[in-house]
Amino acid sequence: MIEKLKEMQKNCYVPISNFRVSCCVVTKDDKCYYGVNVEDSSTRAGSCAERVALFNAITAGVKKEDIKEVHVLTSSKRVGTPCFVCRQMFTEYLEDNCKIICYSLDGEKKEFTKEELCPYPFEEEDLQ
Repeated sequence: MIEKLKEMQKNCYVPISNFRVSCCVVTKDDKCYYGVNVEDSSTRAGSCAERVALFNAITAGVKKEDIKEVHVLTSSKRVGTPCFVCRQMFTEYLEDNCKIICYSLDGEKKEFTKEELCPYPFEEEDLQ
């Protein structure tokens, strides 16, 4: 998986930060949906790789219960984890036990469940 994520980082558009992130959402039937981060000069209209991958899966008809795991690679020597905007999307679109595996460029990895990564979610029920 990490080699494919490294390859995908070539497609990142990061003219400002030069911080590359690639992501793969894997379904229970082993289909993969990829995303890379995309920046813009205003720094507000871009999107994180995690959300791009998740949106690609959703667009293809993947449902919450279909997702097995999410893999995230940053261009850092240290393992990076998803930002809190992405964690909010994970809260809404991943099951609690879904695995989120984060890698460093050197291949170090940390594995979390969605529940571990997002222990205090803001959910639809909070809007009631």
